[in-house]
Amino acid sequence: MATLRALRKFCQQSKHQVCSLYMSASRQEAVVISGRKLARQIREEARTDVEQWVSTGNRRPHLSVVLVGDNVASHSYVLNKTRAAADVGISSETILKPSCISEDELMDLIYKLNTDHRVDGLLVQLPLPEHIDERRICNAVSPDKDVDGFHVVNVGRMCLDQSTMLPATPWGVWEIIKRTGIPTLGKNVVVAGRSKNVGMPIAMLLHSDGRHERPGGDATVTISHRYTPKEQLRQHTRIADIVVAAAGIPNLITADMIKEGAVVIDVGINRVHDHVTGKDRLVGDVDFEGVRQKASFITPVPGGVGPMTVAMLMKNTIKAAKNLLLTPAERIRMVASS
Repeated sequence: MATLRALRKFCQQSKHQVCSLYMSASRQEAVVISGRKLARQIREEARTDVEQWVSTGNRRPHLSVVLVGDNVASHSYVLNKTRAAADVGISSETILKPSCISEDELMDLIYKLNTDHRVDGLLVQLPLPEHIDERRICNAVSPDKDVDGFHVVNVGRMCLDQSTMLPATPWGVWEIIKRTGIPTLGKNVVVAGRSKNVGMPIAMLLHSDGRHERPGGDATVTISHRYTPKEQLRQHTRIADIVVAAAGIPNLITADMIKEGAVVIDVGINRVHDHVTGKDRLVGDVDFEGVRQKASFITPVPGGVGPMTVAMLMKNTIKAAKNLLLTPAERIRMVASS
């Protein structure tokens, strides 16, 4: 009898140790995906592509950026884009306009750039002053030069799984997932945020058919928005294999809202005041320190999606330059293979 009790005790202790080991393994911190490292890889690919393009006698790709007003963040973003362009061998220019510019004056400028054969890629940095209709401006940019992927024609083609200019940030998220080897087929995904330039395109890329002209992720996607109750959002994120936070709300996604091993992509960029340092700092939509204890992969802010956005913009500019010299059938094949 004593031997039997000893054996039971040993088994119970062994079971407890196995459980402890399992729990310890499951609580390992997430792998932090370096957007900067992936972006350097993509920019190196872009640099090689540009040099091969130029070496065959083609003109160096050129990007024109229109910057309206004095928004500090916008000026910083544009500087990052033009520096990246120089790094990969793309020529660029920044056209500065005062915030008092009229909508018609801005439309005239866009028309001139659309018809300038020296300009391959064109973007108007958002946001614009309140008196200017952003949708009208985005639709004024030629779809062939629309490296932001915001023109209604490019958005429509994306929604129909056709080859097109993809918006840089959603494309960056897609590349993070693909290049990290994260499976999407049949997975549950929650996209927190439904903006037309970020949340909606990310959802489209992840849920669409992988067999189509522009292959998608074949995931089951749920989109939340400002009117989604927090508890309802929690119910969705707790069963999600991948959570993409793109709502612009600091600490929207916390550790209690995700399951063990989930992949968390943080697209949010929020400037908050740090009471310890007395200075402002950038944070995402995710409680990074808390969530990394449960997730399998997570992107940081800064240094996650941001650098990827700029890298994908360079890829779009190269596409635009090549598109100008291709027939419609060749354009489809080129974009589909990129």
